Amino acid sequence: MDVKPVKAKPMISKEEIIEVLHEVKDPEIPTISVVDLGIVSNIEVSPAGDVKITLTPTFAGCPALKLMEKMVAERVRHVEGVGTVEVETTFDNPWNTDKISEQGLLALKKHGLAPPPRHSSTSQLDVLERMACPWCGSTNTSMKTPFGPTLCRSMHYCDNCLQAFESFKPVE
Repeated sequence: MDVKPVKAKPMISKEEIIEVLHEVKDPEIPTISVVDLGIVSNIEVSPAGDVKITLTPTFAGCPALKLMEKMVAERVRHVEGVGTVEVETTFDNPWNTDKISEQGLLALKKHGLAPPPRHSSTSQLDVLERMACPWCGSTNTSMKTPFGPTLCRSMHYCDNCLQAFESFKPVE
């Protein structure tokens, strides 16, 4: 009797999940991944290959949140060795801009957004008044309004290169 071997399902690791999540981009800022944005707050992989991912949104009212949950789940479902995929959102540990990776800060700048500075003792409005222009690097800028097209952005103008630009607001 000829018995065919059963092909074992390859074990998937947390690191492999993180690697593929670098491919999932923020729908509002397509130059930055959800990993580099710092919203992937937890990944659990069971021995059976079931994956549970927890996201912490940048803002509670983020209009792209449900879409990001769907994009994350869809991408992970296509990884060989993955069983079920669950993506949940939590507000237990609030997100802040220090969770953005160095690569993420560069991605924001590539998108034309002034990246937020790392936390300091200055107030958010003080920081917003002196945002560096993502186009020329000058700090000879002025904030036109703290309210941009989304909750996480503000509007600025550079007096050196004469470009308007948005800034990603620092959140502590």
